[in-house]
This record gives sequence, structure tokens and C-alpha cells, in this order.
Amino acid sequence: MRDRTKGATNKAKKFVPEWIVRYRGEWLIPDLIAGLAVTIIVIPQSLAYALLAGLPPQFGLYASIFPVLVYAVVGSSTTQAVGPVAITSIMTYSVLAPLAPAGTPDYGNLAAALSLLSGIIVLAFGVLRLGFLSHLLSRPVISGFISGSAVLIIVSQLKFILGVRVEGATTWDVLRELTRTALEANPHTIVTGSLALAVLLCTKAWMAKWLRFCGVSYPWALSLSRLSPVAVVVIATVLVAKLDLDHRFHVAVVGSIQSGLASFSFTVPGIGTLRQLTIPAGILALIGMVQNITMAQALAIKRRERFDANKELVGLGFANIVAGVYGGMPVGGGLSRSAINVAAGAQSPLASIVSAGAMLGVVFFGLGWMERLPLAVLAANIVAAALGMIDIKSFRQAWSYDRADALALLGTAFGVLLFGLQWGIALGVGFSLTTILVRASTPHIAVIGRIPGTEHFRNIERHGTETLPGVLFLRIDESLFFGNLAPVEERLNGELEKAPNTHDLVLIMSAVNRVDTTAMEALNDINTDFRSRGIRLHLAEVKGPVQDRLVNSPLWKSLSGAVFLSVNAAFQSLSQDKKPSQP
Repeated sequence: MRDRTKGATNKAKKFVPEWIVRYRGEWLIPDLIAGLAVTIIVIPQSLAYALLAGLPPQFGLYASIFPVLVYAVVGSSTTQAVGPVAITSIMTYSVLAPLAPAGTPDYGNLAAALSLLSGIIVLAFGVLRLGFLSHLLSRPVISGFISGSAVLIIVSQLKFILGVRVEGATTWDVLRELTRTALEANPHTIVTGSLALAVLLCTKAWMAKWLRFCGVSYPWALSLSRLSPVAVVVIATVLVAKLDLDHRFHVAVVGSIQSGLASFSFTVPGIGTLRQLTIPAGILALIGMVQNITMAQALAIKRRERFDANKELVGLGFANIVAGVYGGMPVGGGLSRSAINVAAGAQSPLASIVSAGAMLGVVFFGLGWMERLPLAVLAANIVAAALGMIDIKSFRQAWSYDRADALALLGTAFGVLLFGLQWGIALGVGFSLTTILVRASTPHIAVIGRIPGTEHFRNIERHGTETLPGVLFLRIDESLFFGNLAPVEERLNGELEKAPNTHDLVLIMSAVNRVDTTAMEALNDINTDFRSRGIRLHLAEVKGPVQDRLVNSPLWKSLSGAVFLSVNAAFQSLSQDKKPSQP
């Protein structure tokens, strides 16, 4: 009976999240505080990101409830906070704006379908253990994509800060429209939005430092500075109400917001629309994967916790599926949300559950005061966040370290601006793949010599080395495949022309991880050609997997020279009758 009870208990534990099983009593108060803090701080952010996605503001609150609960139960990270994020919001608007007018029921259904499709894709990646696919995008490409998207976000919000109506399919269309309608801008809206943006940028840059200078402890200074967006929203709303700015001076406000949970009905779009959404949903899923896994992994390292990328994808996938059924917009791991969650002292996903519960209370009882919240202030919140996303530091670092990566970053950013989000990231991936192919197709080949008195061999152009008369040591620093054989043969013949008395050539293959069929046949042809010219071809430091393939090849059986375990063994064997010479 005891064994049966124990077995049933173990089975039950499989369906209970690990963090619940190991939850400690002293975590309760920090989790409660963190959950409430996140709710208070991200209310303006949630409203703003829904607006950025082209949806009614309250949709941002809905997406901060049930998707958050699901992720807290299923996800891998203990402190990552999910919800509406800037990148997924601008991608949603970019994809759906050509398909339906923003704010309409059709647009809402498409946003839900996009969230559902991307969630299914991410979930499938997690179930099939394809988390490694998130590494297909290099950091420069991601940085370029985020920076380009940030500029798009800023441009998309200028109409709210200026108080004009603008429609446009591309960034340049929007800028042209803004230029055309600049004289129609509402000065009161401009003042409201500009003041809000100035305050947000100043508090973000200096408030924490000023509070620390005044003697406030670092945690409190950081928390108070992060409350500044909430303070700006509250003050702006009160001023609009007191001065009647919306009625007297036509300052645009959020307007009536439905209290309580929305009776959201999901409608499956037609086959044609699904085809239009499939590729964007895939890109959205890939970006979400990269962002979520990167953030969750960083938090896990910081907290010295185990991290499961595939479980993380399952959690994110389910969160987006739930958002598609109820919530109406894609969600992801938010950098600012997670940072606030950690800074507020969160110890477990209970903090996210508390946040979702508190947001539910806001939806039921606290939406009335937001009706006179100026849209220009929400736009200022978005612009302030987007400015922090433009990653100039990464570009400078890439430019000083690797110009090809810097060009990939720039190409991605400008691709996003010129051609849109989907083509922008495709262009960035294309840049990265082209760089890899170019580098693999032009391998580095070094002439090697021995450092006197040692068994170490180095490039003769970088170090003082000794060589053997008539013997040439060449190290190939790349795998050999059909795409780089021509440069290799050209370099071999070029070195032989420089040293016409060469009678032994040693290919050092310590950096060669693979030799494909074409390369093997080309090496065999080189061996035959060298034999006819009185030159013996030797191989040194051939890796085991490469040797396993070559041992049954025509090259191995007809090799004119020998195969040496090490470069030093080749040097000693070939120097039996020769005296090393100094270069």
C-alpha cells in the first residue's frame, strides 16, 4: 500500500511545476511585493504596446493576465516576466496594417490569429527540442533588427505626439505624411507629449543617480526611478481632467475603456489570410525565441539556476496560444518587465501570478481613470523605451572587431527601415550567411616553421622560425570542400613558384574538420601532379574523423609521402639529412 501511495505521489509531482515543489516560505513576501510592483509599473507600458500594435489599449492589459498565468506554470525561468513587448507589437502592426484597418474587429481577429500561429510554431519547436534554432541569428543581426525596429517604433508614434492623423504603409510614407500634415499639428498635444518625453528621458538618465546623491539606498533609488512612467501618466491624466484639455483643445485621449473581462470571440481567418500570416508568424516566433531564451538564460546564470531552452519554448508557445484565444496580441519575455521583477525581489513565478491577479483587479475596478489619459503621453512612453533599444554600442564594438559583422548589423537595420521587418531580418541573415561562405571559400593558409629549440611551429611571417631546405610546411585553417578548392590549389602552386627547389610538401590539417568528396578527389589529383613533378605530398595532424573517411580513399592508398602524427614528427623525419636554415 505504501509503495502504491508513493508511486501515485511521484506521478502527481510530474504535473506540478518544480518551483512549487521546492517553494520556500521566506519567498512569499518578496514575491507578493514584486508582483504588485510589476503590475503598477507596467500598466502604462501594457496600454502603450497595445496602441503600438494597432489594438485598443485595454488589449495590452488582457495580454498581461492569462498568458502570464500559463507561462508561470509551464515556463522554465523562475523570474522572467512575459507580456506585451515592443518588438512583437511593432511586428504585429507591420504585418496586419496592410490587411485590415487598425482598431477594427477584423484587425483584432487577425492579431489573435497571428499570436495563435506563432504560439503553435514556438510550441512545436519546444516539443521537438529545436531550441538550438534560436542560435541561427547572430548577435549583430539581432542588434540590427532591434535597432531598426526601434526607429520604426519612434516614427510610428510621432503622429500621436504631433496630434495629426497619418496613414502610410512604409516608414517613408509615414514621414512624408508627417511632413505634409506638420502645419496641422495640435500645439497643445505637442507640448503634452514633448514634456512627458523630456521628463521620462531625464528621470531615466539621472533620477536614480540624484536619489543616490541625496542618500537614498540603491534599491529604493532604482525602484523610484522606474515608477516615473506611472507618475507621468497619472499627472498627465489629472491635468487633462482638471484643465479639460481634451474638450477645450482637442488633445486626443484613450477614451472609453471597457471594464471587466472582454467577451473576446476568436474567428479563424480564411486560407488566403492564413497563408499571408504563416511567414510573419514564423519570423515572429523566431524573434520571440531568441529574445525569450536569451533573457531567460541570462537570468538563470545570474541566479545560478538550471535552464531548459526547450521547456522555455513550450512555456512561451502556450502563452501565445492563450493570448490568441484570449488577449488578442502576441506576448514575449519583456526585458523591462523582467528587470523590474528581479529588481523588486521576485524569487519564483508566484510573483508573475500575483501580477496577473493584480492586473485582473485593475481590469475590473481601475480602468475608469484611464479614459482621459492622453495618447501623446502613451506615445512618449513608447518613444522613451524605443530610444533605449537603439544599440549604438554594439555597432561600435562590431566595427572595431569585425567589419563584416558590423555591415550585417547595418544591413539588417537599414533593411528593416527600407523594406520592412520581414525583409530586414532576411537581409541580415543573408549578410551573415554570405560572410560565412566568403570566409569558408577563402581559407587562411600559413607557411609554418619551427621556433628554434622547441617543438612549436608558427607562421613564418609572425615569428622567428627555422625551416628545412626543399621542404614546405603549409597549414590550412579551414575545412576543405568544393567551394574553397580553387583558392587552396592557387596558394599551393604560388608557394611552389616561390620555392622552385621544393621536393617535399607537408599539409598540416590540424584545423581541417572535414574533407568532402570533391576535396578528396582534388587532393588526389594534386598528389598525382606533385608526383610527376618530383614532389612528395605528406599529411600531418589529420583528425580522427577525417582520417576515418580518407583511409579508404584513393588519396590515402596512392599518397606519395607519409602521414605524420605531429608536425614535429614530420620535421624530424624530413630533417634527417638536412640542416635547418634560418629565414
